[in-house]
Amino acid sequence: MVWKPHVTVAAVIEKDGHFLLVEETTDNGLAFNQPAGHLEPGEDLISAVKREVEEETAWQFEPEAIVAIQLWRRTPDHPSFVRFCFTGNVHNHNPNRKLDADIVATHWLSRDQITTQQSHLRSPLVLICVDEYLKGRRYPLSILQSYLDLA
Repeated sequence: MVWKPHVTVAAVIEKDGHFLLVEETTDNGLAFNQPAGHLEPGEDLISAVKREVEEETAWQFEPEAIVAIQLWRRTPDHPSFVRFCFTGNVHNHNPNRKLDADIVATHWLSRDQITTQQSHLRSPLVLICVDEYLKGRRYPLSILQSYLDLA
């Protein structure tokens, strides 16, 4: 069998010291996560993170930098993920937009409030990405290059 990690995108979005998180249903119950999801066929990474943020929060997102690129696996018998974590700003919130079916609510939480939810985080990458953001980690979007359908 060929090993293939899942490619995902996530967004660290901060306003006034609070971070936009989603509360979502998972196989293990409710969990907190950054707006995040899987790269879809034919999609570039920037389009994917913009789509995921809008589908999960009803905010339009404009990525400005990459905070981290992470390879993560919970345990050896779980799948591996390559996660591209972006940061940027949101605008044009549509409170009437229906969110993805597994999203229960959105929350603006401080880092301390996120820490109190640590046992309910979707993965340890949620807090790691917030901390990387707070350390000032920013990498230019220009490091991402897409060559879809290039002959």
